[in-house]
Amino acid sequence: MVTVPTRRRKFWGWGFEDQQPPHEQVVEAGAAARAHLGFEPAEVERPAAIADVSLPAVRLEPHGSLRDVCSTDTYERASHAYGKSYRDVVRAFRGRFDHAPDVVAHPRDEREVGAVLEWCADARAAAIPFGGGTSVVGGVEAAVDERYAGAVAIDLGRLDRVLEVDVDSRAALIQAGATGPRLEEGLREHGMSLRFYPQSFEASTLGGWIATRAGGHFATLHTHIDDLVESVRALTPAGVWESRRLPGSGAGPSPDRLMLGSEGTLGVVTQAWVRAQARPRWRASCGVEYPDFERGAAAVRALAQSGLWPANCRLLDPDEARITGAGENGALLLVGFESADHPLDAWLERALECCRDHGGSLRDEPHRSGPGEDRGGSAGPGGADRWRSAFLQAPYLRDTFVAAGILSETFETAITWDRLDAFVSDVRARAAAAVAEECGAGTVTCRLTHAYPDGAAPYFTVLAPARRGSEVSQWAAIKDAASEAIAASGGTITHHHAVGRDHRPWYDRQRPEPFAAALRAAKRAVDPDAILNPGVLIDPAAG
Repeated sequence: MVTVPTRRRKFWGWGFEDQQPPHEQVVEAGAAARAHLGFEPAEVERPAAIADVSLPAVRLEPHGSLRDVCSTDTYERASHAYGKSYRDVVRAFRGRFDHAPDVVAHPRDEREVGAVLEWCADARAAAIPFGGGTSVVGGVEAAVDERYAGAVAIDLGRLDRVLEVDVDSRAALIQAGATGPRLEEGLREHGMSLRFYPQSFEASTLGGWIATRAGGHFATLHTHIDDLVESVRALTPAGVWESRRLPGSGAGPSPDRLMLGSEGTLGVVTQAWVRAQARPRWRASCGVEYPDFERGAAAVRALAQSGLWPANCRLLDPDEARITGAGENGALLLVGFESADHPLDAWLERALECCRDHGGSLRDEPHRSGPGEDRGGSAGPGGADRWRSAFLQAPYLRDTFVAAGILSETFETAITWDRLDAFVSDVRARAAAAVAEECGAGTVTCRLTHAYPDGAAPYFTVLAPARRGSEVSQWAAIKDAASEAIAASGGTITHHHAVGRDHRPWYDRQRPEPFAAALRAAKRAVDPDAILNPGVLIDPAAG
């Protein structure tokens, strides 16, 4: 059987088991969080122990050499049953596993990936590609029907190397199971970086980013992994899918574009050539305050249309600025630039002119740094750094929220500038009404995470007191209300969180039906038995 790593990730939440603080600290942090949010005190609970988890009987048994890379261990099955949405964490926290995979495969190379796929096809088992398990939309849950003899999670974590670096072209060939830290480590020795930092950077993988069309931390220009992919190699039940490595091509529909966002339904991504960049040497950033979100959004639009391409252009509404400790005086716009080639004083000064044109006032002195220098400003206690710290700690804090009975969830979208103000107001109001009805109290905050010349990506956060034992139904009612509001107002059901199972009803309404038929036909061509992540994106039997 497969050997489990000595250091294990929590089967129910974020991070490693040895990162979980003692219960006394969780109690203290949970009480402080409820007080900060204005919620009544509540008991802070303990998560289920893996020894107390009971899973359905295994329906499949690997054969031959596959036994060396497969596991039916309770921990392995439980830790591969869910992603990391609020609903996922709540269920796992309570030891409830609705659809655990029967087997978890840990292939060591592409040949073994192919062997697992062949076994799944022969056994009529669902094959669920699994990267870092950070999906927040039900993208890796093995919720398959009786047509399947079972489900196998294919964990790509052992395919985690940087295989080749082309310094001249500033590109690298990287295996799909490489996490953010792992691939950055491999690129650093060549003075390069992918410069792609989703909030899940610590645990998510290159293959997962490609499969979900993930969005990174940078707010303009190269916002999605799409912009950084040069070519993709994937295995399908019908054979190898590999595109030619090129800087660009006009030769028909792009095979890379079809694999991007396919969410494990068209193949298992095993490696990709990606466009790396020289590591930044100069940085410049500042925080700008606005009386309200709308005036801040006007400044973001000016920056997005200016051609300055700031790396960070993130607008927090007054509630989010206050809750995260980033600001107390209205909305806060965080602006930052990076470069490997030149100092950034001129870029920052022009950005500040744009900000002042729309009524913004500088919150802190700008922070500037370059090779061997650090020119003061807000690097320590500034609002930008307080928000960044809250951003990076959010996945860990959500575990504490679950223990403390705090419902915390996010939903994101994108809309054009001409509709932005009315859109944000309507979606926030309808989500807040659902929160009030389901929870009796709570807040719905909004920030702009990404900005384009023609629009922006609003990102909403829900924080509310949960009703113990009813968290999943509360979550579902709020999620439905928010999704309906987004669809009714013309936004996309997701800007960068992917579709998964949670967004399927609204994705089905958003896409053109002829395209859906074409997608089903592509699925039949590469996955004739429909074993790859069934139920995500498409239902092949429907067409």
